[in-house]
Amino acid sequence: MPAFVYTRHAMNNMADRGIDRALVERTVLAPEATEPDPQYPERVRAYCAVPEFGGRILRVVYVEEPALTYRIITLFLDRGRRRRHESQIRSGG
Repeated sequence: MPAFVYTRHAMNNMADRGIDRALVERTVLAPEATEPDPQYPERVRAYCAVPEFGGRILRVVYVEEPALTYRIITLFLDRGRRRRHESQIRSGG
């Protein structure tokens, strides 16, 4: 079973935006799209459309650590991703 560790920044973002852990973990484990972070190559950006937020795209930035541990660095609803990449997110690619 994977483990999740949250930075203080990620915890604050979840509280401020009303996003629960289950949604973050679902995005990491079953993303609709992923890409490496251009500034930090060890980080992964995972994206998932969230029906609970009107179909907006949740971006979760994380690092995969040993023993199936995911360190969640930040997360937010990425409005720009929805507009620019809507067809890509829907198709899963």
